[in-house]
Amino acid sequence: MAYTAKDITVLEGLEPVRKRPGMYIGGVDGRGFHHLLWEIVDNSVDEVINGHAQTIWVTLHRGGQSATVEDDGRGIPVDLHEKHRKPALEIILTTLHAGAKFDHQSYIHSGGLHGVGASVVNALSSLMVATVRRDGQEYRQEFERGKPTGKMRVVNPKIRGTGTKIFFRPDDEIFGVKLRFDAALVRSRLESKTYLHRGLHVVFDDEESGEKVTFAHDGGITDYLAKVVAERGKPPSQPLAFFVARDPRKVGIEDPKAVVLECALQWTESTDEHIQSYVNGIPTGSGGTHENGFKSGLVKAVRNFIETHNLSPKGVTLTAEDIREGLCVILSVYVSDPQVQGQTKDRLNNPEVAADVDGVMRTSLEKWLTENRSLGEGIVARIILAARAREASRAASAAVSRKTAVSHRLNLPGKLADCSSTDPAESELFIVEGDSAGGSAKQGRDRRTQAILPLRGKVLNAEQASTSKVLGNKELQDIVSALGCGFGADIDVSRLRYDKIFLLMDADSDGHHISTLLLTFFYRHLRRLIVDGHIYLAQPPLYRIDIGKETYWALDDAERERILRDKVKGNAKPETTRFKGLGEMMPQTLKSTTLDPKKRHALRVQIVDELNTDRVLNELMGKDPSARFRFIMERAATASEVDV
Repeated sequence: MAYTAKDITVLEGLEPVRKRPGMYIGGVDGRGFHHLLWEIVDNSVDEVINGHAQTIWVTLHRGGQSATVEDDGRGIPVDLHEKHRKPALEIILTTLHAGAKFDHQSYIHSGGLHGVGASVVNALSSLMVATVRRDGQEYRQEFERGKPTGKMRVVNPKIRGTGTKIFFRPDDEIFGVKLRFDAALVRSRLESKTYLHRGLHVVFDDEESGEKVTFAHDGGITDYLAKVVAERGKPPSQPLAFFVARDPRKVGIEDPKAVVLECALQWTESTDEHIQSYVNGIPTGSGGTHENGFKSGLVKAVRNFIETHNLSPKGVTLTAEDIREGLCVILSVYVSDPQVQGQTKDRLNNPEVAADVDGVMRTSLEKWLTENRSLGEGIVARIILAARAREASRAASAAVSRKTAVSHRLNLPGKLADCSSTDPAESELFIVEGDSAGGSAKQGRDRRTQAILPLRGKVLNAEQASTSKVLGNKELQDIVSALGCGFGADIDVSRLRYDKIFLLMDADSDGHHISTLLLTFFYRHLRRLIVDGHIYLAQPPLYRIDIGKETYWALDDAERERILRDKVKGNAKPETTRFKGLGEMMPQTLKSTTLDPKKRHALRVQIVDELNTDRVLNELMGKDPSARFRFIMERAATASEVDV
């Protein structure tokens, strides 16, 4: 087939837009449909950004297939263009790449970048009506599918104020007849604009539902961050949020390409990071160089803080992902000449922006962490826990599956003496040292609400062992199976079969060592149970002291001496019995001193200082013996005797 000049089609005016709309608005689906509205709104926001407007009115008309956007800005120029001899209003709305945002004389920063937004909306609308208040008069011009239906005319020769109003109806030939504006989506997008631009008021009117609301948020992006954190449902891990704002024009920076920046961030209990970034008020869902600069600067700031204050953990390597885990971020930058990817503007490509944002974030965040030292240490503790959880999760790789809560009795340890209650709120588990003590505890317990799980010997040191070894340890496997709530990253507290878990060990050095090993296991692999207050240390007595007809119980040597000093009167001769282990106690004695909720004493395990707890566990239970040697030598003088 011949291929000649006759086969070449030249699309003129706005024809290319109607021929290939996806090139300009990303598609003709719901996203593209709404993009028309964003283009018109962003033009009005540009007036606000540059100090020429304060209020924007957005109306979704009944039926949801048309909208009006109005502002109190300067109004689109209406005078004749010197070259084309047409009103500027007509040129802007009917010509691609026509606008006032190329030379930065009328707009320093803008969200409309290419001079195609309004004309594209016009091309893809079956009807557009542009009304301009300017120079004391009101002008109007109408268009159909990008072409004027008549000349611009004066509709009111005497009017106060200035501004622009654009009514448009997306064309059914392009979008079909089913698409409608999503009022909730529009509402959310408009409200976000008022967070990003202090002083902006947006009046949203949904004629379909009758809702009319005004948005204004003088707190800016710090208020926006609080809203986003609350909506995500994961509470902050630290009480204060970080905020930085830099306007080069206000600090003497003459570089016209210098970035205006605002950033608010907070670490939360979430396991992912959430970054909402904007360029000149436009959301950049695909990120870009400003996000890259933010991430780089943040990681450098945190690493510098950790190194400066000697907070580096042992036995774990902190990655950038660990540092950013749980972060919720609002990042807004203004760039004089942004290079964005596509007309939909969802990714920033300016390479110089990354270094600028990196520098601002690195210095300001490190300074904030240093000035708020205790808060900074809490953030570092959260990062260390994220790193340990990541390593544990990778090693575990779903080796332990979740068990069905309470009613599920399959795969429970054979040596578990379970309780009969099916209500977790009243059920208790006692993890007991040895079969002998387990026998006494089983006889002394309340069978309806108290379960007994005896352990054989000392359990594995979870600080030194790999996760695979931990999962392969029979005693620790039995604990995980009995609890039924999973393990590591897969923990689900709603499946926990017992509200209270007691570590019941002998009141001697061996018993304390086993308790420490179990606490290490819970802290590293079932930490949520400690945080939620489910773990307790039972307090069995070490001594029984009979003075006449009275019996006293002492937890340790110091309490025994206090009882003998305070309770022995006259010629009374006290009889003291030291229990070598829980197995020597009569079941009734164990019940009355340690098991009975009305008489027992128990200590709830709490994490007061996460960073210090992590450090102590790592030093005293980890593979490096130097810290343990130093600990022993520093306290050698206070050791009065060794329990053998």
